[in-house]
Parts: sequence; structure tokens; C-alpha cells
Amino acid sequence: MSTDVSAERAAGSTGAGTLLSVRDLKVHFPTEDGLVHAVDGLSFELRQGEILGIVGESGSGKSVTSQAIMGLYRGTRARLSGIIELDGVDLLTLSDEELRKRRGSDIAMVFQDPLSALHPYYTVGNQIIEGYLVHHDASKQEARARTIEMLDRVGIPNPAQRVDQYPHEFSGGMRQRAMIAMALINNPRLIIADEPTTALDVTVQAQILELLVSLQQEHSSSIIIITHDLGVVAEMADQIMVMYAGMAAERGDADTLFYHPEHPYTWGLLSSMPRMDRLRLERLRPIRGNPPSLISRPKGCPFHPRCDHRDDERWACNSVTPEFDASLPHPVRCSIDPEERRRIFEEEVRPTL
Repeated sequence: MSTDVSAERAAGSTGAGTLLSVRDLKVHFPTEDGLVHAVDGLSFELRQGEILGIVGESGSGKSVTSQAIMGLYRGTRARLSGIIELDGVDLLTLSDEELRKRRGSDIAMVFQDPLSALHPYYTVGNQIIEGYLVHHDASKQEARARTIEMLDRVGIPNPAQRVDQYPHEFSGGMRQRAMIAMALINNPRLIIADEPTTALDVTVQAQILELLVSLQQEHSSSIIIITHDLGVVAEMADQIMVMYAGMAAERGDADTLFYHPEHPYTWGLLSSMPRMDRLRLERLRPIRGNPPSLISRPKGCPFHPRCDHRDDERWACNSVTPEFDASLPHPVRCSIDPEERRRIFEEEVRPTL
């Protein structure tokens, strides 16, 4: 990613007060096989103007978290508990009508697959216009002008003509730009981007990420970017939270997570990343095993069956679930003694990265 993104990130990392506070969030899904603990006791905060990256393997609870924040499980069988406060208001306690007023104006989402998120029977412009008119007392002509302005702002060429085209007439990168325009049309304070660069080539990925950061700076909004790729948030995020098995495994600022990580799962994610800044003589080292079942999660640390550094006798990795103190600057959910974790990383893990 370009150095422009790093400069913009540094300029916007001095957010004011807390915008979003998630405390002990649980999202469970009843199934015939048992209760799926998709998110289980998640807590984090996001300040105004800050970018938070949430990373982890598929099935770790990233997208479920974002959809719970958006209130997309209303009317489903999902069981939600905890607190999701936006500007001090618990979104879980709002009525459907109150939540609809906030969705789009205060909080918006860029979905993973824009072709599925955009309705194929309506023009791109009409879908963005509709979102604008819901929250503004404006004429359709004013909404159309605002939509063309936003399409131009996100880099879509010939926006006055493109506004009347259908989603299938847009390329993958242009559809994602249109989704960003739709999310930002009402200047929301919080933007959730769920895998916004999936299925895009590397060049378009960089353009989309730079666009998100640029618009975030322009509107002083906060962003939660959800991805399975640490490289995507390397230069973009102010804070990074690593999720595993529906829980937070580690959280810290970007420099801490990349240069001083303490959780063995984070070590595994870093070891499986290709490096472009140095010659690598060994193969990438994938994390062994598979993520655990969210119906019958293993006792103790959820990562211990896959951990190369566990010592069950000393640390009780297979019997005691470690705590995650979200109030700490660098919280880690790991049973291994902190000093031992740092020694392992410096002596055994860092030389292999």
C-alpha cells in the first residue's frame, strides 16, 4: 500500500471520545446440532476518527459481529445479549423504527459482495437515491445531484451517465466504489467495511483501501474494517483486534500487533503471510489443524489444540479459559506467562517471520 495511506492514518489517529462501545456481546444461533456460539463475550471500543481492523480466519465471528452492530439479526432466531452503544445509546434496546433511522445516517456498511448487495433490477443511481431520500427532506432532483456528486467522489468515471446503469454494467471495482458511495451518501459517523477487497485484484484493492481512508479523513468518520488478511490493515488501521472462535484473542495498535504480538494465533497469522521486504528461503508456515467447532468449543484456551507453544502442566492451557481484559492497552487471551510469551516470540518466532 502507498505511503499516502500511512500519512493519512497518522493524521486521523487522534480521535476524540468513544464513538462505539461493545461490551460482552454474545450472538448465539440455535441449530438441530446445538447452540452455535458465533460471538461469545466480545468487548471493544472505537474512538471518533479511528480505524479498527478486525482480523481472523473464516468462522471466527468477524462478520457476525458487524451484522450484530448493524442490527441485521432483528426478527431472526439469533440470540443476542450484551451492550452495543453508539454515542451512548444502546442499539440493542432501540425499536425497529429507531434503529432504521440510525442505520444509514449514523452507521453504514460496505458489504463483502456488492453484486449480491445491489439489487439487479434497479439502477445503481436509484438505489443510492433511495437511501438518501429516507434520511433527507429533499426532492428527487436534489438526491440525484447528490448521488452523481458521490459517484464522482469515489472515482467512478462519467458519473452523470453511470448513475442510470445497472449493477451488471459495472466492473467489480466499480461496484465496490458504488457501495462505498451508498454507504457515505448520508455522512455516517461509523462505517463498517466487511471484506471490502474480496475478489478484487491487488491494484484495485489498494485503490479501494486508499479511497476508504481518504473519505474517512474527509468526513471525520470512524471505520471498522473486517478481513482475514493482516496485510490489508497493515498500514490502514490504528487498532487491530484478532478474533478466534468467536472471541477476541489479542488487541493493540498496529505497531504492537506487527512487531510485538503476544498471542500464538497472531504469530501463526504473521508466519503465514508472504513478505515482500525480504528474501524468504523457507516455505510459508500455515497454522496446523482447523478452527474449533463453535457448538462444542474445547475446554481451556480455545486455541490450545493448534498451539505449538502450549504447556498444559505449567499453564493449564487445556483446562482454564484465559481472561481478556479489554481495558488494558494490549490485552491478550493466553494462558502462557507474559514473560515466557515474550521470550518465545523473540527467540523462536521472530527469526522465522
